[in-house]
Amino acid sequence: MEAQAAIVLLVVFFFLLFMKVPISFSIIASGLLTIIMFLNPQFGMFISAQKLATGIDSFSLLAVPFFILAGTLMSNGGIARRIIDLALLFLGKVPGSLALTNIAGNAIFGSLSGSGIAAATAIGGVIHPLEKEQGYDEGFAAATNVATAPVGQLIPPTNAFIVYSAAAGGTSVAALLMAGWIPGLLWAALCAVVAFIYSARHGYVVKRREKLTAKEVLSTVWKAIPSLLLIVIVIGGILSGIFSPTEASGIAVIYAFILAFFVYKSIKLQDMGKVLVEAGTMTTIVMLIIGASQVLSFVLSFTGLPQAISSLLLSLSHNKIVILLIINLILLIVGTFMDMAPALMIFTPIFLPVVKAVGMDAIQFGVMIVMNLAIGTVTPPVGSVLFVGSSVAKLKVEKVIKNLIPYFVAMVAALLLITLFPAISEWLPKAAGLL
Repeated sequence: MEAQAAIVLLVVFFFLLFMKVPISFSIIASGLLTIIMFLNPQFGMFISAQKLATGIDSFSLLAVPFFILAGTLMSNGGIARRIIDLALLFLGKVPGSLALTNIAGNAIFGSLSGSGIAAATAIGGVIHPLEKEQGYDEGFAAATNVATAPVGQLIPPTNAFIVYSAAAGGTSVAALLMAGWIPGLLWAALCAVVAFIYSARHGYVVKRREKLTAKEVLSTVWKAIPSLLLIVIVIGGILSGIFSPTEASGIAVIYAFILAFFVYKSIKLQDMGKVLVEAGTMTTIVMLIIGASQVLSFVLSFTGLPQAISSLLLSLSHNKIVILLIINLILLIVGTFMDMAPALMIFTPIFLPVVKAVGMDAIQFGVMIVMNLAIGTVTPPVGSVLFVGSSVAKLKVEKVIKNLIPYFVAMVAALLLITLFPAISEWLPKAAGLL
């Protein structure tokens, strides 16, 4: 019965996806149909409704709408230009300084906004005209923007680890947030090496008309500091025990509001309606997926699909590295056609028992799965960040993909390092006393 239920679940789910049914409804419909066919129609309706409600009835999940609202305020708050000016100030006349500024800007802005798409749009939209003016190849410039826009999914504050924690059964959010720092910076650093080598070969150096004065330097730093303080406040508050990750999300909203309204004055009161609708829409999508995934989790528990997959993978090889490479390959493929939140909710309960069986900690796996799915956002055929970044640069996707190849090598290299060396993910949480 378990095998038949699993087949029905998978066939219905992927058929609905193929028919372009929204993923949350695909999850609910496939789970409900499986329950009705193999258990009881009345029970199926009852348990589905119950799981939808209880799936989002969690204090820790309050962080999701708050971080989304904080990110929306920061995205609309005019901070992209200030971050770019700061990064360019330090990089100066280094070969490829504009490309390296793009990478640094994406890492900072992506973490503040919690969105690779927002980073690709805000940072890429400002930096691309400057690169074009300085004679950069447009395909290379766009590829740099696309390849590093999702880095913020790993660098806190980020919603990805909150969703993973819910899917993993309550893994420490604070430990996950700390675990993402070094992997995120590693991704950015390896891409920066690619950009530097390419730029050095092509002579991409910023031609400044005049030397900046000390006053201009101090002004640039001063304008960027308030934005960067959000990361310090959130992470510092969590680590010091002043507030929990959920409370930190509320603090982030208050700080982002003050910054956008009173410091930068880039958002007016009449703009708040648009900001709230944007954040509310995004929150609804994420929370519906989380609730729907609880229906799926119930179905998985009685079909025995996670155990079956675990047994299959462990039967293929007794070598830990081989099993982890197979899981990485599957997740990379999944990331090409599925968004971060639903993929985390669906595949975390399937693969977490497998990686635990081969000795991988849930914290390291959380970083690994988030990075896999983040890479998927820049990979065709779906690749949301890829298409947005190409649109920002006004280029065909094909031209951007060609220039993305060396960046793909860098991203996969970072992923392999994170997979094979636990210390990359676990050192900071251990140093902070969270593991």
